[in-house]
Amino acid sequence: MKKIYFTCAIALSMMVSCKKDFIGLTPISTVTVDVLYKTDKDFQDAVIGCYTPLQAQYNNFWVFGDLRADDSRHEVLANLSRVAVDVFTLNNDDPLLRDTWRNYYQVISRANEILSKIEPADVAVVKNKERHKAEAKFLRALAYFDLVRIFGDVPLLTSPVSVDDSYKTGRQKAEQVYSEVIIPDLTAAENNLPATYSGTDVGRPTKGAAKALLGKVYLTRKDFPKAEAKLQEVTTMGYDLLPNYKELFDYSKNEHHKEYIFDIEYEEGIGEGNGITNAFLPQFTPIADVFGVKGTLGDNNAPPPHLFNLFEPGDVRRDITVVQGGVVDKNGNFVKLPAQTQQSFTLKYITPVPSGGDSKANWKVIRYADVLLMYAEALNENGKTDAAITNLNKVRSRAKVGTYSGLSQAETREKIYLERRLELSSEGQRWFDLVRTGRALAVMAPYGMKPYMTVFPVPLNQLQIINDRSVFPQNPGYE
Repeated sequence: MKKIYFTCAIALSMMVSCKKDFIGLTPISTVTVDVLYKTDKDFQDAVIGCYTPLQAQYNNFWVFGDLRADDSRHEVLANLSRVAVDVFTLNNDDPLLRDTWRNYYQVISRANEILSKIEPADVAVVKNKERHKAEAKFLRALAYFDLVRIFGDVPLLTSPVSVDDSYKTGRQKAEQVYSEVIIPDLTAAENNLPATYSGTDVGRPTKGAAKALLGKVYLTRKDFPKAEAKLQEVTTMGYDLLPNYKELFDYSKNEHHKEYIFDIEYEEGIGEGNGITNAFLPQFTPIADVFGVKGTLGDNNAPPPHLFNLFEPGDVRRDITVVQGGVVDKNGNFVKLPAQTQQSFTLKYITPVPSGGDSKANWKVIRYADVLLMYAEALNENGKTDAAITNLNKVRSRAKVGTYSGLSQAETREKIYLERRLELSSEGQRWFDLVRTGRALAVMAPYGMKPYMTVFPVPLNQLQIINDRSVFPQNPGYE
């Protein structure tokens, strides 16, 4: 699937256009769109086009999921936007917010267009009609899920609208977005997506991906009975932990292994690589040379010493998650980080990169260890602490650390929170875990967080386009 993004992106550039930079809405009467939706392949290509803005967005997802939290920091002052995210001073005119809003609404707009065009299609011609619909709905749900977690209330659009109407579209409550789009879309996706793919289709969302994401949605909404039931289904679908944690981040091997559930796909050499590998390395060429990484380096996402110190002795995840001070090269020499760079980085996305911003490392949206820890959390909140500990211990056993027994519900809750922190660091989870469990302010207030900062400010350009705060208000506290 990685290798067919590029050819489809050209077609999509003709299919989606916008009069102004609102939410990437395509006018209903666009003739070029109508003539392109005919065959099964037309719709398949159109669905693939939904991934292009996701590729752009997930290059920066760590900024929201990791840098905003306490286990990532921005040590070098060259990028003031990153500093502002880190210390809770981000302005609503920052390009990060503008681009994030645009990327997700491009996904939504394209999915809406596909769903509107495919509904009357003859199944004799569009043989995979239900699968295409399910995939579009999965991607739309993912986009809306990220949007409400980042911005809170957002415009709710489930069909193409005219440009004029788009300027009248206000923000709907996040709970309405969950109940009217995210949950129904993921339910439709789990019912109609295949369990597996083969060949070039590998990498598309599966039935298991839809169930896993739906389980995370239920957990986010604190609907623990539904979260438990849905995540339990995922545990019966053949997924498993890789025996060696390090293999998760060995990009010389197949990334679609038994722990993989859903990634944002990247590939080098065809214009579909990511900039994450370069962004996460310190700006020091001798370090990049150790890993075979070419191009500009970023000095981004420095894991702090307190994260390193949280790992127990012998935990195999520690030295992959946090590298401090420097690395040993292939000749056994220690390459020390100079004082002017960040003093730590993660190995999770480090792979040889032939040219800057062209890494093949996928971004892991959801993997089986995440599911096991979410399942443990739901079980524990439902009073099934012994079963929760069993699933928690599966993740700890793979990490080569001791297992738990005889914990209370409260103790188990804290152990699960800690385990998610250790297992999923630099995978875009920590900030959203803090917010959904109500711990964000207590943890992040020393870093500058105020009570209203559980969501980010709405981009200034969106406020200016509508220019009516009664229809399209800024989030409280950011005015």
